[in-house]
Amino acid sequence: MSPQSLTITIHRLPHAKNLPLPQAATAQSAGMDLCAAISNPVTIMPGKWALIGTGIAVALPLDCEAQIRPRSGLALKNGVTILNSPGTIDADYRGEVGIILINHGENPFIVEPGQRIAQMVIATYKRALWQEVEELPSTNRGTGGFGSTGVNNPKK
Repeated sequence: MSPQSLTITIHRLPHAKNLPLPQAATAQSAGMDLCAAISNPVTIMPGKWALIGTGIAVALPLDCEAQIRPRSGLALKNGVTILNSPGTIDADYRGEVGIILINHGENPFIVEPGQRIAQMVIATYKRALWQEVEELPSTNRGTGGFGSTGVNNPKK
């Protein structure tokens, strides 16, 4: 069974004319790779970050967002991830999709033109309507927070 498709309007900006549109690496990949639309390499020093353009702008349906997520290979091999992960592209935003890369690694990281730097997942969402109450219904967990369900003892 394959996932449902959704047609989304996309505009490739002039500085990305030779880059591929976002695409999944495999038939079952949830994320579509985004490439660096830069003309020269950008060096990100350890502990620093940089905004890297992707050269695309999108018009999402009203009930969708584009989630911008890190690429696991960049994180594992270089300590490079996305500063505001996951980032959200809202349906009413029409500007260039930008990626805020941060280098948590020990060495300078060079972003090369056309390099795959992030992935985008299209997700639907629901708008919350709040109903204020005096008390919430009880659960077994109750108000147990961080670590309250245990680390080594999964619930049976």
